[in-house]
Amino acid sequence: MAVVADRIGKLLVDAKLITEQQLGEALTTVKASKGASRLGSTLVKMGYVQEEKLLQFLAQQYRVQAVDLKMYQSIDPAIIKLVPLELVKKHLVLPLRRVGATLTVAMLDPTNILTLDDLKFRTNYTIEPVIAAETALIETIKKYYGGDVGVKADAGSAAKSILSAKDYTLSDAPEGDELSNLGQSQEGPMVDVEDFDKTVGDALDSVEVAETEQEGGIIGEVEAPIIKLVNGILVNAMKVGASDIHIEPYETVFRIRYRVDGDLQTVMNLPLKVKNAIISRIKIMARLDIAERRLPQDGRIKLKLGPKKDIDFRVSILPTLFGEKGCLRLLDKSNIQVDKDKLGFDAKQAADLNAALAAPYGMLLVTGPTGSGKTVTLYSCLQAVNTVDVNISTAEDPVEFNFMGINQVLIQPDIGLTFPAALKSFLRQDPDIILIGEIRDFETGEIAVKAAMTGHLVMASLHTNDAPATISRLLQMGIEPFMVSTAVILIIAQRLAKRVCGGCKEPDPSVTPDLLRSLGMKDAEIATAKPMKGKGCEKCNNKGYKGRVAFYQIMPITETLRGSIIQGRTTDEIKKTSIEDGVKTIRMSGLSKVAEGVTTISEVEGSSVAD
Repeated sequence: MAVVADRIGKLLVDAKLITEQQLGEALTTVKASKGASRLGSTLVKMGYVQEEKLLQFLAQQYRVQAVDLKMYQSIDPAIIKLVPLELVKKHLVLPLRRVGATLTVAMLDPTNILTLDDLKFRTNYTIEPVIAAETALIETIKKYYGGDVGVKADAGSAAKSILSAKDYTLSDAPEGDELSNLGQSQEGPMVDVEDFDKTVGDALDSVEVAETEQEGGIIGEVEAPIIKLVNGILVNAMKVGASDIHIEPYETVFRIRYRVDGDLQTVMNLPLKVKNAIISRIKIMARLDIAERRLPQDGRIKLKLGPKKDIDFRVSILPTLFGEKGCLRLLDKSNIQVDKDKLGFDAKQAADLNAALAAPYGMLLVTGPTGSGKTVTLYSCLQAVNTVDVNISTAEDPVEFNFMGINQVLIQPDIGLTFPAALKSFLRQDPDIILIGEIRDFETGEIAVKAAMTGHLVMASLHTNDAPATISRLLQMGIEPFMVSTAVILIIAQRLAKRVCGGCKEPDPSVTPDLLRSLGMKDAEIATAKPMKGKGCEKCNNKGYKGRVAFYQIMPITETLRGSIIQGRTTDEIKKTSIEDGVKTIRMSGLSKVAEGVTTISEVEGSSVAD
């Protein structure tokens, strides 16, 4: 980028390797090339500095090792395969050697955080950067990868062409491509951003963000690039299948991360000077107060991608030590699986759930940590009973997805619309089925239990570790044991784990029958087990995993369990009784998925505890 070139140029002048006049001539040439040339190679070509001296100087400045690629005439082909040609051409890098989990990579700018993060994400190795001469680097890349590598335009100049291009609208987008049909929402135009390096380069090089308390001035000054940068962050998150976007300010950097398949991955690191503009843009899109920086705020962004595809983002803004942090949860209705028969229940679990949904009254509870898929399970249950002859009302905070035939109420505590207030009103609305987003206190729990005991089917979520612990949680809230035992008819506990990639799935010889037996798997299941692992491929970014799978514990409240609840049995005793009744624990459910080749033992152990 231009800023980096200027800085390096001044350092070269200070070191008396070149003169001011030579730097000016080189920068003019670089500028005239519109990003096709770099300052270092230009100075070498113009004869102003020897390439070896330039390399040693840059190595000292970057505090990394300088390598002579003539010494690497025989790089292991297995090492070359670790970095695909696409990344090599994009970043002009060359893998040299691997020691354990560390991959040594030659590059021109070893301080480029975006390049290092991209390499780490795609290879799954810790990257040790070294610097190499540009000419030697290009020639060596050609030797091992073949073809014309060329030198890509620097990020700053390339970004200008992207950000100056016209925005996609509904009228000029190609029909049938939902991800490319970027529409015009209420929040502003969308652009399809393929390369974050380019977007960031333009946003930082061509825009100076004013450090002022007047947010309106900031937004106006950076309007075009910041809007498109934020839009690019949102659209790209959707493309890579992210569930959450984290926008985090720290003392020296402003970090953007995606959560993909349960793991957080750094997408980019930005200077702090753009944090106010980016957060303010998100606030505007979510219709939040841009002047309020002291208190948390919650909102929602709705983006329209073509005529039939909408994406919602649930927005949470939180004041932190170094500024406001943003967390955006992606809510893609088109990808949500609301068919309970496709959620992954086994035959007994499905039968128990269907029996509970067919009951005329009672309480069905779904438990699990944040992000475990409780909402999807609840919506799937609602859709199974959503017919024209029933009245369904829900109280949610927030309302994540909208469904025809369901009366959904957004809880707003600041105006007095709380869960108890909504429930009391529901009971005057002639309901058949009631859903409560979360039972958080005694009053909500008591009303829900009473509703379940007086002829209504009630569904709700709680935050507990497993199904038996849900009973203890309700009792600790102050609800009487006889009311819990009478009202609750089924409890679902669940966890999400990574799914083995279908594109590179292969048998895992390390999973032996003895290992499965030691984990608690029964011999009958071991006999038919087909454990799998992912060896890594382009489809899964060499991770071996692609997508998520749920582990379920479905515990119907039998007469035996009702007796245990009334008698005040402990959670462990209730758990033991449920297992005797044939209930699979979360660990058992996970091991069944291992036997089916859906996930791995490490995922099961990471998402559940031993029984």
